[in-house]
Amino acid sequence: MPRNSERRDRRRRWPGVTAAILAAALVLGAGVYVPVALLTPLEPTAPVVTAVTPDEPPAADLMFAGYGATAVGAVGFDGVLASSGIETPLPIASISKVVTALVVLDAHPLAAGESGPDVTMTPADVALYDQYLGVGGKVEPVRAGFVFSQRDLLELTLVSSANNYADALAIWAFGSREAFVTAAADWLQRSGFAQTTIVEPTGLSPLNVSTATELVRLGTMALANPTVAETVAMPTAPVANIGEIENSNELLGIDGIDGIKTGTLDAAGACLLFAADYTVPRDTGVADADAGTDSVGSDPASSDSADAGADTVTVVGVMLGGADHDSLNVDVQRLLDGVADGFQRVQLADRGEAFATYRTEWNDSASAVAAADASTLVWSDPEIAVDVTVESLGEAREGAPVGTATFVVDGEVISIDLVLDEALGDPGAWWRIGDFARFLEE
Repeated sequence: MPRNSERRDRRRRWPGVTAAILAAALVLGAGVYVPVALLTPLEPTAPVVTAVTPDEPPAADLMFAGYGATAVGAVGFDGVLASSGIETPLPIASISKVVTALVVLDAHPLAAGESGPDVTMTPADVALYDQYLGVGGKVEPVRAGFVFSQRDLLELTLVSSANNYADALAIWAFGSREAFVTAAADWLQRSGFAQTTIVEPTGLSPLNVSTATELVRLGTMALANPTVAETVAMPTAPVANIGEIENSNELLGIDGIDGIKTGTLDAAGACLLFAADYTVPRDTGVADADAGTDSVGSDPASSDSADAGADTVTVVGVMLGGADHDSLNVDVQRLLDGVADGFQRVQLADRGEAFATYRTEWNDSASAVAAADASTLVWSDPEIAVDVTVESLGEAREGAPVGTATFVVDGEVISIDLVLDEALGDPGAWWRIGDFARFLEE
């Protein structure tokens, strides 16, 4: 009997011991499980990228002349925008004088407002007058003893297109016509003009040749030189000993045209290297002729579309081989109308626009949005590609940088920062504990 009683007492004590052990195990497990659940890093939430496709403007509608060669470009835009006609070198007539001016200024620079050294005319200069008058070239009066500044000679060369003074300028700068030709060849090579040849300074030789594409670059270089740009835009110029001379470019001041150089030769036909300034209102994207706007067009890929006003675009072009200057001028104006209408400001992104979204497992959500507006000035129908790079996130504050959106517009790269529009918060202790339990069950 005593032994059976002892067995019953043991059975009564074991449940209490077991419960105590289980309770201790639960406390111990909770002491380990809960901190682990609360301290385990959250799995980052992967973003879902939103498809973004900026509106692409329509292609420009251009009316090219059916003769010679034509090309147009714009300051700040690489290469040419469009071209038509003969692609091989053609005679360029008095457009040669732009090369002459740039080569002379490369050797004898003139700062803004400077007149440069005085040059006294000699009997040799009078002989130049007789020579060019005899072949029907454009000349201006000269006498031995006349004194001109270097700037005067540039104006006679580029404004009046006087052959005798273009030759006199080149000979003064380099000592002889032959030395000028050597200097011109060196300058053309250094400047990357592989298809342009200058054998004399006036353009009366049909061996002075170039392509429409290279002449667009020549025009851009001419505008980049303040002395040349100022000179070719002058409708008239007062010159000592001669009086007021008139620019041979009859389109100056019409439809924003402010340069650059005419050319006429039997072998070349009527030619014009031209420049025109156009404004592109940022609200409509339609260009209007205007030579006096506030913005500059040398930065077509500006990402600051918040600025008010309009962009100014400087178009540079050339037309070779016209029958006469009256018809050529009409063709140039018709072409420029289409070129101007082809400029648009494309809105790439609006501040706050979503490029990716986040939704956490605990149903928190936020978007990766543009930190600023972004737009760019384009011509015609550019190719636009978008690449969005965003990172996966755990807990993150509102406004945190999360990636970039990179636009490639006709080779120009424009990047904007993406930030979080709302915070991604911590899910809290109960969710973490439950999530860790689900993890253990798996």
